Amino acid sequence: MARLVIAAFGTRGDVVPLTDIGCRLQDAGHEVTMAAPTQYADLISGCGLTFRSFDVEFDIDAADLAEANPLKLARKAVSPKGMRATGESLLATLHDLPADALLLSPFAELAGHPLAEARGIPSICVRMQPLSTTATHPPAILGAWSAGQVLNRAAGRAATAMFDRVYGGTIAGFREHLGLPARSARAMRQQRTQAQSPILHGFSPDVVPRPEDWRPGLEVVGYWWPRRAIGWQPPGDVVAFLDAGAPPVFLGFGSILMSKDESARVSELVLEALRMLGLRGVIQAGWAGLDAAGDEVLTIGECPHDWLFGKVAAVVHACGAGTTGAGLRAGLPAVAIPEPGGDQPFWARRLRELGVSAATLSRRKLTASRLAAAIDAALSAPAHRTNAESLAARIAEEDGAARVVAVVERLVRA
Repeated sequence: MARLVIAAFGTRGDVVPLTDIGCRLQDAGHEVTMAAPTQYADLISGCGLTFRSFDVEFDIDAADLAEANPLKLARKAVSPKGMRATGESLLATLHDLPADALLLSPFAELAGHPLAEARGIPSICVRMQPLSTTATHPPAILGAWSAGQVLNRAAGRAATAMFDRVYGGTIAGFREHLGLPARSARAMRQQRTQAQSPILHGFSPDVVPRPEDWRPGLEVVGYWWPRRAIGWQPPGDVVAFLDAGAPPVFLGFGSILMSKDESARVSELVLEALRMLGLRGVIQAGWAGLDAAGDEVLTIGECPHDWLFGKVAAVVHACGAGTTGAGLRAGLPAVAIPEPGGDQPFWARRLRELGVSAATLSRRKLTASRLAAAIDAALSAPAHRTNAESLAARIAEEDGAARVVAVVERLVRA
């Protein structure tokens, strides 16, 4: 038996899929603790994992919160100061916790790698997006564009170099705190590359194939599916609504923040689009606070997508990695409304290339008529559903969590 720690920070899509890994490691006889922000305590402990909380106080003023300005909030969270606060909180949380290996989500890597080095244990990166340099495409967080092999590779190298420059001082601070000798972020990265340290990607190779020019140790293992709480039962009002008519269309923006005015605007145009088509809808409030009311529409809170998506006709979403995977798993046609930054445009492009998405829309330019036309195309063109169902059948044959267990057990036995 090994003592294993999973450290995860970020939005729901950054954290909750890792419960699949934790439960599978626990089922294999290992002792697993998952460290994450307090808001995920019930989701993690509810599925049977030991939970440790680490929270971070960012320097975010009341005006930014009131505006729900996602770019300002994101910049502060990922600034060197923000990442230093995240890492310091993680180190404080884990200082007395024995571990034989650390599994690190991207936001936990900066402090997690030095911590593993200080303890002389392996660290394993677990990522939901392809971020490493390749000629196939730029890193997913740079968007949906692709400029050919040479420029794609150059973009990846430039992004890596910039990351090391921006966070070099932050990482140096963690090393000093842990009593480690001074080493640059670049030197640490080169050492992990030479050691073929594992970076495991939790998406299907049928959705994003493993680039042929990736080094050994970078693997695409298959999706990790968020675990439901033990004994979870669906809310009665949701069951009643779903049973009362034809399968509805799902719409949600996940962890995207919106101002109150923008949330009200989007809620109203969603309602109008569904009325134009004569369709029923399930709207997930999410961090945006969407709220649409009507006889043929139900607004819901948290609800496991693996259960809900089996009962809807199509999904309209912002293309976060987790929601994208859940829609593909359910074999559903999609409409993509990604935010301009981060990895969402990358996943939106993949959905179009896979023939699953009927349209990619801009939220800023969104109108009821544009949304209605895209939903109608998703439902009326058989190819979207056929492609989605074919992909879902291939995804069902994969076992991403099992492959993580195999890598972890190989490392802790070495």
